[in-house]
Amino acid sequence: MKILVTGAAGFIGFHLSQKLLELGHVVVGIDNINDYYDVNLKYARLKKLGVERKSAEIYYKEITSSTNEKFKFIRLNLEDKKELFQLFTTESFDVVCNLAAQAGVRYSIENPNAYIQSNIVGFLNILECCRHHEIKHLVYASSSSVYGMNKKVPFSEEDIVDNPVSLYAATKKSNELMAHTYSHLYKIPTTGLRFFTVYGPWGRPDMAPILFADAISNDRPIKVFNNGDMERDFTYIDDIVEGVKRVIEKPVEERDLYKVYNIGNNDSVKLLEFITQIETSIGKEATKEMLPMQMGDVKKTWANVDGLIKDYNYSPNTSLSTGIKEFINWFKDFYIES
Repeated sequence: MKILVTGAAGFIGFHLSQKLLELGHVVVGIDNINDYYDVNLKYARLKKLGVERKSAEIYYKEITSSTNEKFKFIRLNLEDKKELFQLFTTESFDVVCNLAAQAGVRYSIENPNAYIQSNIVGFLNILECCRHHEIKHLVYASSSSVYGMNKKVPFSEEDIVDNPVSLYAATKKSNELMAHTYSHLYKIPTTGLRFFTVYGPWGRPDMAPILFADAISNDRPIKVFNNGDMERDFTYIDDIVEGVKRVIEKPVEERDLYKVYNIGNNDSVKLLEFITQIETSIGKEATKEMLPMQMGDVKKTWANVDGLIKDYNYSPNTSLSTGIKEFINWFKDFYIES
């Protein structure tokens, strides 16, 4: 298949592109490489895909990977409707996997406009491109944040998600509604994946694992919100990518045109246990600065993934200890020893 992966320089997009290429698919990756977090990490991911920074910095330049001729990269904004339509016309994609978005729950409070442009306008452009170019399947990133302050756990796709507590969550819920409309009106198969706290090598530096690892390694206190009374469905990147890959590869004729699935580890881990695993892997105890709950945060997440198990035989199997060890090994190599 020929697959468009948006957000290819991002954490999940990078790993997914690697996996799809290993399986022999043709992959075109796009990313605007914005500076929400350190662009050096994004360019380092692209380099692993065979795309050098000097070329990747140029907008609209098509670059063929130096290590895999089945991968091409183009720096492009989803908001750029004209260029996006041209790309769809030129490439004739089979499947689109939209992982590009303005990420971050807390940042959406500081810079709301960035979320509307990327997550709403950009997603509309993706939907329009899929509509006019007969895309066989649109897979897109939603988020566990759509559950808001939902107190019923584990979270189920059947739960009502009408009470988001951040603009980021609101944009992701909007994406699901927009996809439903396009599936209904234009018979486009769409699958939304509600990601739950993904971690692992090459992860985002604004997320807790790298923030904790960096602070502990450099003898700085770590910020522990809600005084540590938090739980998350931490999901290792390989398990996430395996699930997304299964959704992309399986024909959609066997299910409804519009579907939304939770994709997580099917478990909830206390934040302090997660920190303990990082301390163990680094070999150093953290100094903890206990703080109140942050605006836009939720106390607990836990994914019911029965739907993905039933329809795609999804089976997350990476233990927290194994995942943290792999993450810390990469962290030391990339941030400390390099």
